[in-house]
Amino acid sequence: MTQESDIAIIGGGLNGAALALALAEQGFSVTIFDAAPIDVRGHEEFDGRATAIAAGSRTMLRRLGVWERLGGEAQPINDILVSDGRVSEGASSRFLHFDHAEVGKEPFGNLVENRHLRPALYEAVGENDFIEHLSPVRVASVVYETGWAVLHLEDGEAHRARLAVACDGRRSRTAQAAGVRYTGWDYGQTGIVCTVEHELPHEGVAHEYFLPSGPFAILPISGNRSSLVWTEKTGVAKAAMALDDVAFAAEMRRRFGDFLGETQVIGPRWTYPISLALAHDYVKPRLALVGDAAHGVHPIAGQGLNLGFKDSAALAEVLGEAAKRGEDIGDLNVLRRYERWRRFDNTAMALGMDVINRLFSNDIAPIRLARGLGLSMVGSAAPLRRLFMRQAAGLTEGLPKLMREGAR
Repeated sequence: MTQESDIAIIGGGLNGAALALALAEQGFSVTIFDAAPIDVRGHEEFDGRATAIAAGSRTMLRRLGVWERLGGEAQPINDILVSDGRVSEGASSRFLHFDHAEVGKEPFGNLVENRHLRPALYEAVGENDFIEHLSPVRVASVVYETGWAVLHLEDGEAHRARLAVACDGRRSRTAQAAGVRYTGWDYGQTGIVCTVEHELPHEGVAHEYFLPSGPFAILPISGNRSSLVWTEKTGVAKAAMALDDVAFAAEMRRRFGDFLGETQVIGPRWTYPISLALAHDYVKPRLALVGDAAHGVHPIAGQGLNLGFKDSAALAEVLGEAAKRGEDIGDLNVLRRYERWRRFDNTAMALGMDVINRLFSNDIAPIRLARGLGLSMVGSAAPLRRLFMRQAAGLTEGLPKLMREGAR
């Protein structure tokens, strides 16, 4: 028997769940095809990352009924300090300070551990009558027919939908099977992620500390704890991960410093390879790409998931308006409205992060001097500084309605 829904989402991660909720708000019936078992995704050790939820994404999650489920786990980001330095010397005297009070009353965003964000999204999905979440289910292939995308599952079942959406990660298997090509490269860097407990309060300040091998981000989370994203050359990262707990903590402290008092690593450590992957097309007939399936970017500015949430809100808005006009939501002309809306923003952000990473991940003296002067210049030019702050908060032009306060 072939099951049916308006939209089939292939991939049950954070973007897939948020997209399903946004589409359900528009009245679409949605089925999520999730390859991972729910109990595995919900395990504390499944994903050690914390996500910076920008102001626009926070508005979206509020309107989708997710935000209130996070309780006290959504740590406000009140300030951001950006500095350059070396492991042996500490931070440079030139730094960039972003104060949220310059651009609004609310924080730039909030840091939420994925182990809290994921259950909050799944709870909202589970309570929504328009959404069916199938897990664990693997999609073997998708056939695009007149009027339908037909998903053939590995268990022999089939499902058809007016539109399929690929949310299955970087260099999406679903997208590549449909003829989508990617441009990108490996950075030769690996992100080490762990949680650090410290003696002194962080006061909601996020630190982006650029070292020659890559950025070292200290991100405030609930309590006297910070999520550490330590970007290293892949070989060095492997060596660091091979250290015992005592030696690893000592290497961490050489970079972390003592500005938050005594520190210790708590819980497990994780690593994530860092690469860039940009899809040449966001849409094909009966297929749209969202999140990492469309643009896998460097995590240097913590904007990866926020870009995916913008995709989700924009696609839901485009499809909702098309349905009201009686248009076919899987028609390529409809889907290209979404592509035109999101492609430039995503590409500009991806390439901007690429340039920043290349500019700061080296120890060449003239470049060090130039970037120090650049930090000072941005810090002293209020209009430019506020532009960067609004970008960090996700308050740029052209936001979808779901991400704008008061918009309907």
